[in-house]
Amino acid sequence: MQIFEQRYLDLVARCMRENEGFGVVWLQQGSEVSGGTLDAPNVGEYGTYARIVDWDQLPNGLLGILIEGQQRFDVQSVWREPDGLVKAEVLLHETSAPVALPDAYAGLAEVLEGLLRHPQIQRLQLNSDMTDAWCVSAQLAQLLPIDEAIKYQLQGLTSVEQLLEEMDKILVDLSGEAVE
Repeated sequence: MQIFEQRYLDLVARCMRENEGFGVVWLQQGSEVSGGTLDAPNVGEYGTYARIVDWDQLPNGLLGILIEGQQRFDVQSVWREPDGLVKAEVLLHETSAPVALPDAYAGLAEVLEGLLRHPQIQRLQLNSDMTDAWCVSAQLAQLLPIDEAIKYQLQGLTSVEQLLEEMDKILVDLSGEAVE
C-alpha cells in the first residue's frame, strides 16, 4: 500500500507506535465514496483486521507499507472522523482452524506453489501452508488476477468446502479450459 494522505500517515504512525493493526474493508463505490463529506462511506459488511509487517520510503517519496491480514470481522457501524478517517465498530471472528487440503484440490496448491516462485510475489514473503485448505484458498484469492468484487465475495465465505469449489471454478475460468 502507498500511503500519502495525512489521515492515513497518522493511522500508520499510531498503529506502529501502539503495536496495533487496522481494519481493511471494501469501498463499494467510487474512490472515497462520500465525495469528501463527513458522511459515512458505503463499505462492505465485512473486512480484515491487518497488521503492518514492513514499511519503507518508496522511490516516489511515498510511504509504502506491507500488511498481513489476520482476522475477519463483521462491520457493525461506520462513521467518518472530522479528519476524514473512516472508523467502524466491528465484531472479530475467531481465526479458522487449519483444515487439511483434500486430494481433489491438490491442483490449487500446485498453482499457488507456482505463483510463490515468481520474484514479485517472493518479495511479499508470504507464509504458506500447502496442506491447509484455508491458507491455499486465501492466498490464491489474494494473488490471482480476479475482480475485486469476486475477491470480496470469496472473503465472505465461511465454508472451506465452498471456498475450495469457488477457487477451483475460478482457476478453470482463468485457464480457459472446458469442464467435462
